[in-house]
Amino acid sequence: MAGESGMREIQMDADNLYIEDLVTDMAAGSIRRLTPITKEGAADVGRPIIYMGQAQVMSAMGPLPLTFALEGTDLAGAVDLFPAAAEEAVQKMAEELKEMQRQQASQIVVPGAGGGGMPGGGMPGGGFQLR
Repeated sequence: MAGESGMREIQMDADNLYIEDLVTDMAAGSIRRLTPITKEGAADVGRPIIYMGQAQVMSAMGPLPLTFALEGTDLAGAVDLFPAAAEEAVQKMAEELKEMQRQQASQIVVPGAGGGGMPGGGMPGGGFQLR
């Protein structure tokens, strides 16, 4: 890949491979179970299984994806942790959006310079609903 375009060659990290399983209740969201493997495809028992939660929240701008870590040591633990971790991810996203609004509002506005930003003058700040 390097050469004509000057791009670096893209390579996979053979020491950081995972098999991904998706578990869902088809309502609240899904859990990605990432099981470490060797480059030969055998289980890599020296590394922990990783659980990631995924959900969507509805906002004034439509659905927004959420991805968050689940610190469970097995699938049952990840399922138990899902509601609190999803709520924490929603709160973190709301705080980040408020900070973006604050930063946007503190910028100097020059008349006639073209407004950019979003219609209505800002980012959506509230009204999230887990979907």
